[in-house]
Amino acid sequence: MFEHIDPAVVDWSRAQFALTAIYHWLFVPLTLGLGFIVAIMETIYVKTGDPEWKKITKFWMTLFGINFAIGIATGIILEFEFGTNWSNYSWFVGDIFGAPLAIEGIMAFFLESTFIAVMFFGWNKVGKRSHLAATWLTGIGANLSALWILVANAWMQFPAGMKFNPDTARNEMQNFWDVLFSPVAIHKFLHTVSSGYITASIVVIGISAWFILKKRELIFAKRSILIAAVFGLITSVFLAVTGDSSAYTVAQKQPMKLAAMENLYQGEKGKGLVIFGIHNPSKKLNDGKEGFLFKVEIPKLLSLLSYRNPDAFIPGVEDLIKGGFKPEFENTPTEEKEQAFSAEQKIYRGKTAIAALAEYRNAKKIGDTLAVTEAEKVFRANFRYFGYGYLNSPESLIPNVPLTFYSFRLMVGLGFYFIVFFILMLYFLLNEKLVNRRWLLWLSIWTIPLVYLASQAGWVVAEVGRQPWVIQDLLPTVAAVSMIDATSIQITFWLFALIFTVLLVANIMIMARQIKSGPNDGGTR
Repeated sequence: MFEHIDPAVVDWSRAQFALTAIYHWLFVPLTLGLGFIVAIMETIYVKTGDPEWKKITKFWMTLFGINFAIGIATGIILEFEFGTNWSNYSWFVGDIFGAPLAIEGIMAFFLESTFIAVMFFGWNKVGKRSHLAATWLTGIGANLSALWILVANAWMQFPAGMKFNPDTARNEMQNFWDVLFSPVAIHKFLHTVSSGYITASIVVIGISAWFILKKRELIFAKRSILIAAVFGLITSVFLAVTGDSSAYTVAQKQPMKLAAMENLYQGEKGKGLVIFGIHNPSKKLNDGKEGFLFKVEIPKLLSLLSYRNPDAFIPGVEDLIKGGFKPEFENTPTEEKEQAFSAEQKIYRGKTAIAALAEYRNAKKIGDTLAVTEAEKVFRANFRYFGYGYLNSPESLIPNVPLTFYSFRLMVGLGFYFIVFFILMLYFLLNEKLVNRRWLLWLSIWTIPLVYLASQAGWVVAEVGRQPWVIQDLLPTVAAVSMIDATSIQITFWLFALIFTVLLVANIMIMARQIKSGPNDGGTR
């Protein structure tokens, strides 16, 4: 099925969306965290009346504004791609995916747009407390924008609160609150925005460290580091907690992604968590080889984290393809309670669902009520596996295992490094030793690219790990693309690559110029 779709259309559509998302996420995390850091700094200014805090607030506010503007530009292009490159997906999701995006535009974006003007141009035009309120509301608005985008993404990972309408071939929302408060949505939002807070904290610390190295604006730099390090330490601990919750939901809702994250091919009871390992590049499905050339693991920890049971069975890639094991996932289908289906069984049921949908629509056209009822019954019984019907081989259900595995380790390893980093910064700052620790100041600067690397690695795990699905179990990538020529996508891919790179370079140059001018000469007047 869908053999007539040019594979180049799928590949280039994926590449273009990945390109846009990667660039977009270079700007968003900083605004998520910097909005609140600026609000905290201005709160201190309003409470103390110290003009130094006003100067600090204005400086970081300017950097917030630069990233805010470019983040909007890349975000708009990202949303347009759902219509240009992914029209089949856009039709299939009906009003579910569009609702969070509409709310994001109407409520959160308008909230940001309204109060950001007061935040930047309201100094000495509105009262201190009114200006402070505008600053806080701008930060809250930025995070509300992220909420609705992440709710939409979480629904793709775990579709909930909807029912498929066979008459329109669209999914329709039945319960908005199930969509908003699904466990995947809650954990994804908390984990993702926390990573943004850490990004902003490290950027503030790194830039402030540069000022100390240059022996400029020491009071400004120390105070900025204090706020950012405290904020970063608190949110980095919270990030670790939400990371555990996110991994738990992955184990329950997306077991193939978990297997890829852990490079796990053969399932085990009481499975240990691999701390470090080297993927075996010669490993093939069902070849009997080990997935690792080398590994270091903590016994039983993966089973404990995934199922809150140290002896639980964790299925590997090969188990999920072969089936036959007793699942321990939440919301396991009734027909799989005792024994998980194989990939071939799911593909068969998916094709059965697609054929039943076609029979239903044909029977509707000719008015055969009995055939309509029978076809709908068959369709509903197999709809859970609908997306498998667009696939022709069990191997297509396996994501890029080494990329997912290494990206996950990179993200987690850097996450724990950031906790230690914040503790070190606070220790030396509070003991008046930071100025003389040049190695730590330089480390602060070099940690800036590391935090962006960790953030991007997190999205690689989330999105590459769930392939081939656009909507988990319901719609694979091959069935979601638009019927367009691959050449047009290639042209826009390179055009976007050029534009985004120019925007990124411009963003860095503007920020560098603002940083060099310093808080005395810079900032919003």
